[in-house]
Amino acid sequence: MRELRPHGTEKSIASSLGETGAGDPVTGRVLGRLRTPVWVFDIERARVAWANEAALEVWKARDLGELRGRDMSADMSPSVKARLEQYRRDFERADTQFAEVWTLYPGGVPTTLRVIFSGHRLQDGRMAMLCEALAEVTDTPERLRSAEALMHTPVMITLYDVEERVLYRNPAARGSWGEGRGGFADRLIDRRDLDQLRDRLERNGRAEMVVRVRTAEGVRWHEIAARRCLDAVSGKPALLVSETDVTAHKTAEAQVRYFAEHDTLTGLANRSALQVEVERRIERARAAGRQIGLLFVDLDRFKTINDSLGHAIGDALLIEMAHRLSSTVSAEDFVARLGGDEFLVCLDLTRGEGRATRAARRILAEMERPFRFDGHELTTSASVGISFFPRDGEDIDTLLRHADLAMYAAKEQGRNRWVGYKAAMKADVDAQLALDSALRRALDQGEFEIYYQPRLSIEDERIIGAEALLRWHHPTRGLVMPGAFIPFAEKTGLIDRIGACVLRDAAQQQRLWADAGHDLSISVNLSARQFRDPRLTGVVADIIEETGCNPRKMQIEITESMLIGEDQTSSATLEALTGFGFSIAIDDFGTGYSNLGTIRRHPIDTLKIDRSFVATLETRPALAELIIGMCRLLEMRIVAEGVETEAQLDWLKARNCHEYQGYLFSPAVPVDTFDELLRRQALLISEGGVPLRSPLWDLVPLVDRPGDVDWRGPEAGGGKVHRLRTNGVLDGFIRRSIG
Repeated sequence: MRELRPHGTEKSIASSLGETGAGDPVTGRVLGRLRTPVWVFDIERARVAWANEAALEVWKARDLGELRGRDMSADMSPSVKARLEQYRRDFERADTQFAEVWTLYPGGVPTTLRVIFSGHRLQDGRMAMLCEALAEVTDTPERLRSAEALMHTPVMITLYDVEERVLYRNPAARGSWGEGRGGFADRLIDRRDLDQLRDRLERNGRAEMVVRVRTAEGVRWHEIAARRCLDAVSGKPALLVSETDVTAHKTAEAQVRYFAEHDTLTGLANRSALQVEVERRIERARAAGRQIGLLFVDLDRFKTINDSLGHAIGDALLIEMAHRLSSTVSAEDFVARLGGDEFLVCLDLTRGEGRATRAARRILAEMERPFRFDGHELTTSASVGISFFPRDGEDIDTLLRHADLAMYAAKEQGRNRWVGYKAAMKADVDAQLALDSALRRALDQGEFEIYYQPRLSIEDERIIGAEALLRWHHPTRGLVMPGAFIPFAEKTGLIDRIGACVLRDAAQQQRLWADAGHDLSISVNLSARQFRDPRLTGVVADIIEETGCNPRKMQIEITESMLIGEDQTSSATLEALTGFGFSIAIDDFGTGYSNLGTIRRHPIDTLKIDRSFVATLETRPALAELIIGMCRLLEMRIVAEGVETEAQLDWLKARNCHEYQGYLFSPAVPVDTFDELLRRQALLISEGGVPLRSPLWDLVPLVDRPGDVDWRGPEAGGGKVHRLRTNGVLDGFIRRSIG
């Protein structure tokens, strides 16, 4: 261990010969005849300025001239350079000596010596270093290497006595402290962190925390690990503290957290933040016996504006709408964007419900004022639904659902108006019962089908995998997308049966494609309920045995939110899945909140960039850049979702993204259509052809949300459902496009 000692703690040659050093002829001759290796090191020029005969032998030099000609900086590590600079500053400040174990490498041969370093003024006044090698150290390799590691490690190691005064600091710790001489208590910024750390040490003898500390670079975030020990020199109780700078990680986490809680387009709070904030306001209102009002605001005919004038104008309209909503209510109120053209305003109603209706009228008036963008003048309107706590519900989900129902009632009544929720609107419950019955029938009668969306290598645009996506062939409503029924299936528990069917079919298809010579990786989405089901691993084991699939060609996709909370349960489930051979991907990455440390602790090898970030690459590429950079840092595979344009693909190619999927190539298609894509790809490859593209824009089903379908009767709610006609339009398109 290196020790910082005051002058005189060890008898040194230099101290016995005065301060003239090797520059004095008499002293030089005396030092030259000593058998103890002595040399003067010019720190600034990184060269030996003088050495006696014994030192020449240590350095394996023919003579002094040859040794002085060696440039020691050529192979000097940054940590050694930093340590020497620390020596120079210490020598300038005080008459100080250091007794340390150093390893020299003359001729590439390691030589470990115990050396005393002291300051020595050169003739031109610069501070150099007198080095006295007391003895060669012949310790065990482990101890020699540990001493060397302490010199070079970026981890800051400090040993304190029982009074928390510094006994030893390695070079990294000294560099971090700068010129400060304070004790352990002076290191931490927040007194509460210090008290908590001391309390843990008192109870457990060790403690780990991430805290803010004072450093030579200012305030930084350090991960501190402290434990009680004994000082190896005195045998007295001591405190050993190691510190790792995690400021970059904390900054990245703060950025991810901000984007996780804020809408990237408008800057308003998003759905995740809304959940927390509104629940807090509900609890506060409940305790105070007050009301709150939720205003669900939706732009009228926004899709028409988006389709006719383009997404740029649509985005500008949403940004202006967010600004007007925020300016209409007070600073104490809460405004959030739910997604698309849907916004929520939460009002504290200390003076009754009238404030909510007045706010709704002001919002409608603001929306009617013309919007002007790039020479366009738009006049639009909004529909507002209102629900009240506690009259219309006592939890956020109920209140949101009722405000949403009231908003749709406003649209049905002609738009550009507000409607308060009424008990009669609970007919939605009947629709859910009808949906439950329809889902059970679909399971029993085999109405579900798995479609597969190709995943392509960005490097050569070959199909290398497929994402299994569920479709429901409803007997009267056509092809229904999962967004219309999966949330309800999760709520009722039907997702367990549905999910097992999807995984089984996908595993069987992997086996069939492998037998046909197609080396494809099949990814399957896992719902939150499935992920936390203790029976999951047993179901997966049975499916592997039943289908004979290759688990190493199967991938499970989960969302970021599944990793939050029950960390032990999540870890156990993921370990079990990877134990079978499955790889794990985070789906829709960037739309939720992920602790980077949590992601690193789990066996995750793929991140899928959410389509919303890909869609805004031209106008707001920063977040996608951040996600790709983080994937590189974590050494994970990158898959981009929702790629729809050549410009997006070129952007991703330039940043070495690994895979993509999206309508630029193909939407999810039935197995027979996917087989045809594989057949055509093989033919093109054999002929040296160009990559295949098959955009199917006008064939994409439009059912996205539970509200798009009225499940009470076959005569209602079918206007937004369009069946994908695989035997007609699609087959004709395939024949024209790919052979």
